Amino acid sequence: MRALQYVNRYLKKYRYLLLLGFFFTVSSRVFAVLAPSLVGDSITEIEQFIQSGSSDLSAIKKILVTNIALIIGAAFISVAFTFSMRQTIINVSRHIEYDLKNTIYDHYQKLSLRFYKQNRTGDLMSRISEDVSRVRMYVGPALMYSINTVTLFIIVISYMVSVAPKLTLYTLLPLPILSIMIYRLSKAIHERSTLVQQMLSQLSTFAQESFSGINVIKSYAIESNRITEMARISTESRGKNMSLVQVQAWFFPMMILLIGISNVLVIFIGGSQYINGQIELGVLAEFIIYVNMLTWPVATVGWVTSIVQQAEASQKRINEFLGQEPEIQDTSSANQKIDNVAVAFKDVHFTYDDTGIQALDGVSFDLAQGKTLAIMGPTGSGKTTLLQLLSKTYLPYSGVVMLGGNPLPQYAQEDIRNAMGVVPQQAFLFSDTIANNIRFGKQDATQEEIESAAKRAAVHENIMGFNAQYNTMLGERGITLSGGQKQRVSIARALIKEPKLLLLDDCLSAVDTETEEAILSSLKAINKNTTTIIVCHRVSSAKNADYILILEAGKVAQFGTHASLLKSEGYYKELYAQQRLEKESKSTF
Repeated sequence: MRALQYVNRYLKKYRYLLLLGFFFTVSSRVFAVLAPSLVGDSITEIEQFIQSGSSDLSAIKKILVTNIALIIGAAFISVAFTFSMRQTIINVSRHIEYDLKNTIYDHYQKLSLRFYKQNRTGDLMSRISEDVSRVRMYVGPALMYSINTVTLFIIVISYMVSVAPKLTLYTLLPLPILSIMIYRLSKAIHERSTLVQQMLSQLSTFAQESFSGINVIKSYAIESNRITEMARISTESRGKNMSLVQVQAWFFPMMILLIGISNVLVIFIGGSQYINGQIELGVLAEFIIYVNMLTWPVATVGWVTSIVQQAEASQKRINEFLGQEPEIQDTSSANQKIDNVAVAFKDVHFTYDDTGIQALDGVSFDLAQGKTLAIMGPTGSGKTTLLQLLSKTYLPYSGVVMLGGNPLPQYAQEDIRNAMGVVPQQAFLFSDTIANNIRFGKQDATQEEIESAAKRAAVHENIMGFNAQYNTMLGERGITLSGGQKQRVSIARALIKEPKLLLLDDCLSAVDTETEEAILSSLKAINKNTTTIIVCHRVSSAKNADYILILEAGKVAQFGTHASLLKSEGYYKELYAQQRLEKESKSTF
């Protein structure tokens, strides 16, 4: 249970409620065990009445009525405490489930981008849902039944020993066998539970990817292949589950068998002692009731053991992610307002650890505040990497990235990202209304601000053409909209924030030239202190920028204005000539 030690912090948090639940549990068991004692006393009284040969029934009736009333009263009190026990302990388990899910989710948010590249979404979801649910079973039902069983055993066995020590010894004889069984089977359950959870993550990942990529699956007509693969994974998952169930299936029959053996021993040994006059008939009846009262708690030992082993396996998987630290640790506190957003790269080098690809090789340039920089270059030249370094998603291997004259590490990630608006290369929209997707950039934005941002992104007219307009619900990842519309809504989301630093990562590729011109013109009208960096592939997107940076193989190949770059041979002049020729050819046709 080493992995489950992590949950102790939550048990400590709700310790007072758990103590109250413990009190309810003990109280319910105390009143529950009164009934067998009263039944035994009643049988003993009847036996003594018969042996006395008395004909006066009033005295025995009074005793029996009193005992029956006490049994009923104790039962009602036990039920009330049992209800309170469940309400307290099970509610605590739900609170712990809530806290643990939030802890995992918060930790997910802090982890670096590389973490998400190395782990699949389905696996992340499985750990925060299925694994947490199994841990909840440990801090809820397993804890409750464990307290219940231990309390009942202590009370019942203590009483049985005080009444008939020898008979108690024979009654409890099967318990060592039970302990050995639990030890051996628990190891097997733990190993197989881990495999079951791993298969569940694989199944969730495959299903999630199939649903997200349904357009690709249908486009390539590979539905049958995916169905076959799903069937294979499901069959393997079923095999792992069946292997676990086969071990778990041993518990209950063996528990019932051992309880049955205890009953036989009580009847045989107790009957012999009664015949020999060593115990009363009422004691024998009590022991039979007590042994059967222990049937369910003993049976739950196997069930609880199985829950604990599965929770251990699940918490171990959870701890694997909770133990990972963000690659970038802020050395300064947040809430530092960044006003100066002049950008500078000083001999910056960066290599991706997972691929070994050197994305940037000695990049240096300066961009004053309020200026616009267009970054161009062939695919894989390091354009997006440059923006990710500027947003502190990664840190350079060597060299310095500066913002406002200060090295980037001097700022907290939160402060940097609060000062900037980012439109990624792949536009991502949430399954919400268009208005809320734009409002994502500014939580308290008014409808007027939303529409103003949409107009600047040249998407307002498209939105007004929908039946529900800004209240139009988007499908997953914004599938309701076209590629160009998704890009423009993403731009509106960045513009509504009124950022000091605006980063546009090839976000105009899906719009036509006229719309592109309209968007770029509106960007010029933004606050003059806003620094803008645009990654693009079209000269039409770059020509009006104050400066143009050409990257080739991670190095700065050219840097200057549109006019100056046209005067020198190189990538930009060749691209300009090529795209101009393509435009003239289209106009001819």
